[in-house]
Formats: sequence, C-alpha cells, structure tokens
Amino acid sequence: MDYIDLRSDTVTKPTPEMREAMAKAEVGDDVYGDDPTVNRLQEMAAKMTGHEAGLFVSSGTMGNLSAVLAHCGRGDEVILGKEAHTFRYEAGGISVLGGVHSCQLPNQPDGTIALEEIKGAIRYDDPHQPITRLITIENTQNRCGGKCLSVEYTHQVAEFAHERGLQVHLDGARVFNAAVGLGVDVKELTAPVDSVTFCLSKGLSAPVGSVLCGTKEFIEKAHRIRKMLGGGMRQAGVLAAAGIVALEKVVPRLGDDHVRARTLAEGLRKNRSLVLDEGTPATNMIFMNLSDEVEMSADEIAEKMKEHGVLAGVAGSRRFRLVTHYWIDGESVKRVIAAFEAVLN
Repeated sequence: MDYIDLRSDTVTKPTPEMREAMAKAEVGDDVYGDDPTVNRLQEMAAKMTGHEAGLFVSSGTMGNLSAVLAHCGRGDEVILGKEAHTFRYEAGGISVLGGVHSCQLPNQPDGTIALEEIKGAIRYDDPHQPITRLITIENTQNRCGGKCLSVEYTHQVAEFAHERGLQVHLDGARVFNAAVGLGVDVKELTAPVDSVTFCLSKGLSAPVGSVLCGTKEFIEKAHRIRKMLGGGMRQAGVLAAAGIVALEKVVPRLGDDHVRARTLAEGLRKNRSLVLDEGTPATNMIFMNLSDEVEMSADEIAEKMKEHGVLAGVAGSRRFRLVTHYWIDGESVKRVIAAFEAVLN
C-alpha cells in the first residue's frame, strides 16, 4: 500500500530534481577536500546561516556531537534542556565519546530555557566541579511541540553566554522551518550563535546529511572530530548534490507544509475524540491527545489507521505527533482527516 506517512519529516524521499542532480554530480575525494559538490554545499550553508565555514556530516547527531566535542574538552560541561534532542535521542554520545558532562535544565512550554535557570547553573573553575563551557539550544524545539525560538531569545542567549565567556551551539535540525514560521531570514536565528547544525534529511527532503557551520577555526576542529567518528565519506558529492537542491528549491516552499499542517489541524479539531495542543501547529508538527472518552490506546488507533493507508506518529500512550512534509499534499490532508473520523467515530 502507498501510505500517507505522517510519522516524521525524516521519511521524506528525494525529489525528482534531487535524483537527477545526484546522478549527474561532479565528485572528488572529500577527505582530501577536493569534492567540488561538497565544497559548494558547505559554502552555501555557511553563507545562508551567516557563518564563515561549513562541514557536511552524515547526520544531525554527528553534527551535534562534533560541535560539542569541538567546543568542550573532557570533563567540561554543557548546559542544555531536558527535552533537548542531544540529551534524549543521541545515545549519550557527548559523555560516552567526549567525556563531556551535561547539565539538564527544564524547557519552558515555549521551548526556551529560562536565562535565570542558566545563570544559576553555570559552574566556573572549582576543582570539585566540571567547568561550564557551552550552552545548547534547539530550534524548532521538537519535544515542546515544534515551537519556534524567537530571534530575540536567540540573541539574548548569545549575548548572555558571550558576556560570561561561554559558547552557544544551536541544534537547528529544523531551523529553516522556524525561520518560515517566524517570517524571518534564517540568519536572524543562526548568525548570533557560535555554531549551528541543520538537517537536510528532514523537511528539506534530501536523503542523507546535515551541515555544521561556524568559524573557520571551529570547523577545522570539527573536521578532525568528524574523521575520528568515521565521517569521512569520500565521494560524498552524490549526497551533497541533493542537499544543494534542498537549499535552492525546497527551503522556499516550506511554507506549504505549514499551511497543510494548519489545514489538517483545523479538520482534526472537529473530531471530538481528539484534543489538540493549544497553539499547535507552530510549524509543520501537530501534537494531540485522545479525549477521555476514547478507550483505545494511541498504538491501537495507529494500527487501525494503517488500514486506511495512514501512518500516524505515536508520541505517548494516548498522544500523537503528525508531521507534514514535501510528500503530503492537499488530498492527503483530506484522507487523514477522514481516516481519523472513521477509526474514532
């Protein structure tokens, strides 16, 4: 069956234009730095985010790990949110592989970490404690409903950190969605921080990869770490070619995904068996719970939805996350609304 897949925007397949670009890509050995397509992607990414240099990596996890290890030494500490992807979903890599200690602070409902909380958590040169070196924020904040961190907040965190001799890394896996959601140039969200990772393989629809951006000196350190992690991909221009198409062609149409998410949310709100989070969707993610009257679990409903050709993302025993993306069109939205109606009512 050809499913309508709303489990995540990671399920996106490359567009026809990407497949053509990949087939025709000019390649070289990226470990030697002579893959022209990789070099072009890295330069594009750096320019778009307001940084000096970029580094093509295989995943967002590798990008975040490389960034933390480039910013911090063994025994140093990074401050991040309890709902941060790096804390929850990256297998503890910063500690296992980098010896970096993490201090997890509560995320506010809007995805931010309160500056007062950060201020109280900073640890300086005390032989009994790790030294705080880095603050990490995430935009959009997945676990907080795909919320967008504002330009003002991003600048506040950067200024706060720099005044105290700290660095800031932005896990910007979906930062282009945040920029579209806020109606700003992505540089407004990425230039103030010291480093940023963004994913090509989520809403941007490329098959593989992320880009880490920062100063030239920082990227040189991250490049060495990428090598340690086994990230030298040789003729990676075949993959980078899809990333270039993503930046040139898919970024400008991300707003369509947000529109479809809002249309889907409007339809689902009419279903009394579903309780959508207030303010959802902030971007391309819809978060919702089952009403008290529903006896089935989210897993049971997701199984029944498959019979209607829909794959729904289960985010808890009675909770769903639905994510729109390049391959979800207007007709798909109508079918999803009808499928939930059929299963629940």
